Amino acid sequence: MALHNRIKRTAVIATLALSLGAAAAAGAAELKIGVVNAAAVMEKAPQAEAARSKLEKEFAPRNDELVAQQKQLKQMEDRLSRDGAVMSDDQRRSLERDILSTRRDVKRAQDEFRDDLNIRRNEELSKLQRQISDAIESLAKEQNFDVILTNANVIYSSKRVDITEDVVQRLLKAR
Repeated sequence: MALHNRIKRTAVIATLALSLGAAAAAGAAELKIGVVNAAAVMEKAPQAEAARSKLEKEFAPRNDELVAQQKQLKQMEDRLSRDGAVMSDDQRRSLERDILSTRRDVKRAQDEFRDDLNIRRNEELSKLQRQISDAIESLAKEQNFDVILTNANVIYSSKRVDITEDVVQRLLKAR
């Protein structure tokens, strides 16, 4: 009797699944679906290049300053290795202290630079992602898409549903 109930239940579940699958397939034929290659949009969007240029300009002076500090440290270390043997003990200790202090200052400056750059990069990336999202949303509404997916979760999509270039063109116009 228990075997008969399991077979009956399995048959009902299978029939229900087939019915739902057929209904979903019929409904899916009416859906307009688009797929966006997010990585390609990020790479091709003019706003991404503008953000990179903006960050380079913003951080170039600090980067130049860091390079100068590193050069100064290298000169001090070279002087110690070249002249250390002929220096007085006081001169050598003083130079060693200066090198140690400068090394700490350079490390601190590098850490601050890296942290500040990462914060600003994340801010610019967030802004760019909002712009891309807005472009996708407006394109979807304009062209009556029901669903837009990113390729991160799509195993396969045909060229017919790929709207990546449309999104890039919209971002070009939005510059």
